[in-house]
Amino acid sequence: FFEIGFVLLIPLVFIVARRTGVSIVKIGIPLLAGLSAVHGLVPPHPGPLLAIGIFGADIGKTIFYGLIIALPTAIIAGPIYGNWISKRIPGTPSQELMDQIAKESSTENLPGFGITLITILLPVFLMLLKTFADVVLPENNMFRIWMDLIGHPITALLAALLLAFYTFGAARGFDRTKIMKLLDQSLAPVAAIVLIVGAGGGFKQMLVASGVGDVIGHMAVQAQINPIMLAWLVAAVIRIATGSATVATITGAGIVAPVVGLIPGVNRELLVLATGAGSLILSHVNDAGFWLVKQYFNMTVAETFKTWTVMETILSVVGLIFIMLLSMAL
Repeated sequence: FFEIGFVLLIPLVFIVARRTGVSIVKIGIPLLAGLSAVHGLVPPHPGPLLAIGIFGADIGKTIFYGLIIALPTAIIAGPIYGNWISKRIPGTPSQELMDQIAKESSTENLPGFGITLITILLPVFLMLLKTFADVVLPENNMFRIWMDLIGHPITALLAALLLAFYTFGAARGFDRTKIMKLLDQSLAPVAAIVLIVGAGGGFKQMLVASGVGDVIGHMAVQAQINPIMLAWLVAAVIRIATGSATVATITGAGIVAPVVGLIPGVNRELLVLATGAGSLILSHVNDAGFWLVKQYFNMTVAETFKTWTVMETILSVVGLIFIMLLSMAL
C-alpha cells in the first residue's frame, strides 16, 4: 500500500535532502509520484490486481501496458512538476523529525543491489513469462500449463517471499527465530490491507447486486461514452468521495464491468489502467496519504494541496491521456 511504501522510503528523502541541501519537496515529489503511479497502474498492487480479475484482463499485458503508461506519467508528475513547485514551496521539515528519520544505518552485511532487484522483480517476471507462454504456446503445451501455475499472482508472490527468506534473511545471517519475528511483525499491516480490500470488495458487490453497474452500462452505451473514459470517471468520483484509491479501483471496476459485455472490442487491460488512473485523482483531506505528506514535509494544508494533491491529479489526468493514446495505437 502507498502508506507503507511511503514510510519505508521517506528516510531516503530526508537523508538525500540533508546531504545535498536540496529542497525536500524537490526530492520527495518524484518519490511520491513513483509510488502513486505503481499504486494505481501497475499490478501486482492489490487494486489493479483485483480489477484485472473483475474485468477479465490479462495480467501480463496489464503489467506491460501499465509500465508504458506509468513511466512517462511519473516523470511528468514527479521530477518535472516537483522541480517547478519546489521553487515556490521548498518544504521545511522540522529539525527534530530530520534528526529522527535521517539516521544513516550501518551498511554492513546489506544485500547487493542486483539480488535485491531480482527478489523484488521476481513476481513481475514470472507473471510476464506466463503471459508470454500463453501467447506463443498451444493450450495443451506442458510448459504453458506449468507457467499458468507458476505465473499466477499468488504463486509468483509466494515464490518471491520464499526467495526473500534467503536473500534478505538467511544470507544476511538471520536465524529462524529472527526471520519468524520479522514475519510476525508484518502481520499487523497485512491485516489492515486485507480489511481495506475486503471492505472495498464488499462495497463493490453491493453496488453490483443493486444493478448500478448494469444501469451505468446501458447509459454509457446509449450516450456513446468511451468505456475507458467512463472507467476513469467512475473511479475518480469514488476516489474523491472515499479518499481510498484501492476502494475506488475495486468499486469502479465492479460498476463498469458490465460495459465490457455491452460494447464489443473494449480493451480490458486499458480499462484496468483507466480505473487505476481515475483512482489517483484529487487526493484531499479524506485520504490518509494527504496527511502523511503534510506531516512529514511539515507543510500547511494549502501547501499540501499545491504539492501533493496537484501531483496526484497530474498523474491521473496525464495517465488517462496516455491510456487514450495507447488505445488508438492498439
